[in-house]
Amino acid sequence: MFIKTYSSAVFGISATTIQVEVNIDVGINFHLVGLPDVAVRESHQRIKAAFKNNKLHFPGKEVTINMSPADIRKEGSVYDLPIAIGILAVTNQVKTNKLQDFLLLGELSLDGTIQKTRGVLAIALQAKTEGFKGLIVPFENATEAAIVSDLEIYGVHNIRDVILILNGKKNALKFETIGMEDIQQGSLAAHPDFSEVKGQLHVKRAFEIAAAGGHNLILIGPPGAGKSMMAKRLSGILPPMSLNEALETTKIHSVAGKNRQTGIVAQRPFRKPHHTISDVGLIGGGAFPQPGEISLAHNGVLFLDELPEYKRHVLEVLRQPLEDREVNISRARFSIDYPANFMLVAAMNPCPCGYHNHPEKACSCHPNAIQRYLQRISGPLLDRIDMHVEVSPVKHQELNLIAPSEKSEQIRERVINARNIQSERYLATPEVHANAQMTRKNVAQFCQLDEAGSQLLQVAMKKLGLSARAYDRILKVARTIADLDYEKNILVKHLSEAIQYRNLDRSS
Repeated sequence: MFIKTYSSAVFGISATTIQVEVNIDVGINFHLVGLPDVAVRESHQRIKAAFKNNKLHFPGKEVTINMSPADIRKEGSVYDLPIAIGILAVTNQVKTNKLQDFLLLGELSLDGTIQKTRGVLAIALQAKTEGFKGLIVPFENATEAAIVSDLEIYGVHNIRDVILILNGKKNALKFETIGMEDIQQGSLAAHPDFSEVKGQLHVKRAFEIAAAGGHNLILIGPPGAGKSMMAKRLSGILPPMSLNEALETTKIHSVAGKNRQTGIVAQRPFRKPHHTISDVGLIGGGAFPQPGEISLAHNGVLFLDELPEYKRHVLEVLRQPLEDREVNISRARFSIDYPANFMLVAAMNPCPCGYHNHPEKACSCHPNAIQRYLQRISGPLLDRIDMHVEVSPVKHQELNLIAPSEKSEQIRERVINARNIQSERYLATPEVHANAQMTRKNVAQFCQLDEAGSQLLQVAMKKLGLSARAYDRILKVARTIADLDYEKNILVKHLSEAIQYRNLDRSS
């Protein structure tokens, strides 16, 4: 007798439907074919024990399992449930009329409990595209799957629940679809507030510009100046995520196994990897490819504290993703693209001891040591960072001020208004959402300067020795400053402020 069930395999952040074909014939063997890995081949023992402990019949015949398409490697234990249900169906222990309508996912414990898995959102989206009626998934993954509308989602605790659902005896485990209001509510969660930061008005201004245009930012200042503290508050002034952004971000986190009880990632990610991270940990990859930190920061912020302490080759792998806003993992047998549209915020000391140009503390570093320290960050990488901001220590008088500072909510309103202007501007180019993402053609179209502005930028280019990439970065930042001022054209004052955010160029 022959029966077919359906499951799915995740490759990158996309899913492919897998047909699990079960055939029973005369004999006593168990055959599992279709390019399974070790975890899949071990399913025989888990299924057999689960059947015995739940008083289900495992056939004492020749059982052949084929997983199609056979040219895709099947990895992990997610196929336990579709294989088990296929065996139950072919032995008439479960009805077969619903099998073609549902994808089945989940690892079986020896007692029949179904364990959570990865990549459920990607699978749910693909299931909807291919016209499946719904999914039967582990209970812990059901909220995540319920993000996708027009699908019946059943969250199950054990194999007995699945049998009851397929036999039409239990619907209580059906989950309701999560709506946009849930995403918006999640995005309003508490963030550290900029009102808690004393002084540093010019740095706050830089963060506002960076958030409004999606610009990369590097902070240079002594220890204790507040670089990390302000970076952690950036997420609180970024605009709320759209439904598409939330879905895309959740999909990446799901594939990486960063499952959330709430199901959907409603807040923009803030990733802060340690400086000992490897290049694979940063950009992704490995024997079983997984998204790296730059993809986990997609639609959010990647914060690299103590930037010169990162290994040079690790930093250099950022150059291509910063330009293309995606990363390609190429191996001999496969190639995977991961999204990587993130804001890079970096922080560093001006020298090894940290007190170069400090107003009160003397620097103990030799000039050559300072130069070597700064050279740990390559010029091409600095070129890709739009804004270089010097952070000075706050004076004691400012720390004692009781007067409240501007709240993040007020800054966020201005940022949202600027982003709305940009959304209207780039309607004809859907791949561009913010000024930092402008192409060379967009820059030529939307960043035109008058004669005074052109002369000012020409002088700056000559004196600072800026590259063509830095030239574009200055124009993009100036465009954002103009948007914050509700100005249609880039004025000299906007351009002057943008040029000021190239501190490292000036120091060189």
